[in-house]
Amino acid sequence: MFKHQHPYKPFIPEYATKLIVGTLPPPRFTIGDLKPADVDFCYGSSDGQLWKILDALFQLNLKYETTKSAIQQRKQFLIDRGIGVCDIVESAERVKMDASDLGMQNIKLRDLISYLKQYPKVDTLLFTGGNSKNGPEYFFRKHLKEYNLKLELVSNEVPRIHQFVIPSEAWESVSKKRIIKTVSLTAPSGAANRAVGSMPLYKQLKQKKPEFNTLDFRIMQYREFF
Repeated sequence: MFKHQHPYKPFIPEYATKLIVGTLPPPRFTIGDLKPADVDFCYGSSDGQLWKILDALFQLNLKYETTKSAIQQRKQFLIDRGIGVCDIVESAERVKMDASDLGMQNIKLRDLISYLKQYPKVDTLLFTGGNSKNGPEYFFRKHLKEYNLKLELVSNEVPRIHQFVIPSEAWESVSKKRIIKTVSLTAPSGAANRAVGSMPLYKQLKQKKPEFNTLDFRIMQYREFF
């Protein structure tokens, strides 16, 4: 049994207003056996698409290599844009050394609510996946139950949007409530391409423009929320 420990602490700029919330990077990041095009930072897998999406949206000219400068590029972007990364899984155990969310067992979650209290300007959580089993929204729903909180549906269109309220002992009046929005983005992974391909909107856009692909679809979707 392999203990899959998250290799990175949450990266949250002081004035962050958004948090990207996923699960775990591939096991090779835990053991430090990186590929040449991996970046030793959150979402740095060369197989993933998050930084490719953000690179396209903001013309960042990112490096895709295992260097300190590639890490610093990503950190500076997050600081400049007020975006943090706080994956919800601290550790898990696996029988197979793969990145499948379904393969996680004996899962230990991070206390995201405590982070939200530490960073009071955060008003949006961007889940890199939906409510399927062992996805970030799935785990976050479980985590909210520990605080007797729950998500309320705002929009059922993909990407689905919810909200919840955090009460705070620091506020003088209980009438003042902090509302946090959550957005369940289409996962920026190759494993989600089949799901993207089955979406009616993707099929419609693909029919109009044959060169349109699953990465283009994600770029279009993510633009509104980043």
